[in-house]
Amino acid sequence: MKLKDIYALAVEKGKKVDPRDKEALEKLMEEEKEKYDKLEGPDKEVFDLQRLENPFPDTRILHGEGDTEVKGVMVGIDLSTGEVTLADRLREMGKNVDLMISHHPSGLGVAGLHEVMHLQKDVLYQWGVPINIAESLMDERISEVERKIKGRNYNKTLDAAKLLDIPFMCLHTPADNLVNDYLTKLVEKKELETVKDVIKMLEEVPECHQARKYNDGPFILAGNEDRSAGKVVVEMTGGTQGSKKSYEKLAQSGVGTLIGMHLSEEHRKEAKKHHLNYVIAGHMASDSLGLNLILDELEKKGIEILPCSGFIRHSRTDD
Repeated sequence: MKLKDIYALAVEKGKKVDPRDKEALEKLMEEEKEKYDKLEGPDKEVFDLQRLENPFPDTRILHGEGDTEVKGVMVGIDLSTGEVTLADRLREMGKNVDLMISHHPSGLGVAGLHEVMHLQKDVLYQWGVPINIAESLMDERISEVERKIKGRNYNKTLDAAKLLDIPFMCLHTPADNLVNDYLTKLVEKKELETVKDVIKMLEEVPECHQARKYNDGPFILAGNEDRSAGKVVVEMTGGTQGSKKSYEKLAQSGVGTLIGMHLSEEHRKEAKKHHLNYVIAGHMASDSLGLNLILDELEKKGIEILPCSGFIRHSRTDD
């Protein structure tokens, strides 16, 4: 399987379960094409051409040719210079490491992380928050995240991959969209009366079950297990944490319990303040689940998956 085909597969799977509809995603692509067509000279030279085919700014081929044949992939939640060196060592040992995939973004993927957060406006609207309020809350938060990521050393890991000439890509929102969709459908199938029922449901997910062996299983961050779950929603996509001010609006719209990957202390306090239950499924487990739903397609094509850096591999190819 070629690198470009792996990339296209991941993007397409992410698009199919994106909270926004197909028309909204196509409109994003059209707007990028219009921007590109108007550019000239140096501005056109530095334009990120992957924007013309991919609506997820945090998912990118960072190094490598699209026609590169891939027989083995090293996959981690976070890849750093250490993992790049590890990949090189594994290649010396005869392992097929034709591509490194990091879930959390690097390079251009980090630089575009805040842009992905716009999809959270649509999510809040679907949960009952008026769109004008959702936009106002998220615009403020997006601006905050953009300021935080400016000045980061985006290319540290990428530069190491380039020096050792190991193809490298980051795969973020498509995987997050998939775990968000998977757990949302699971919630819809279950009768979740209490928060304890939510925990039990999550513990049955293989990645969450494996994480429990490392004391990293699902747990309650706000509320308690005997509380009524109410309306349960999954908050696992959109780049990073949204606005903490959204919890008041979600409570008013009838949401009782949120399921997330992780949550800051400030966000936790705000959720608790508005009497919301918040259940953490687990960061590594949730990210792993999203990746696995893509990697299963690669495994079917005969590609070897080498997990590292917190990634919990569970195959569903025989399900």
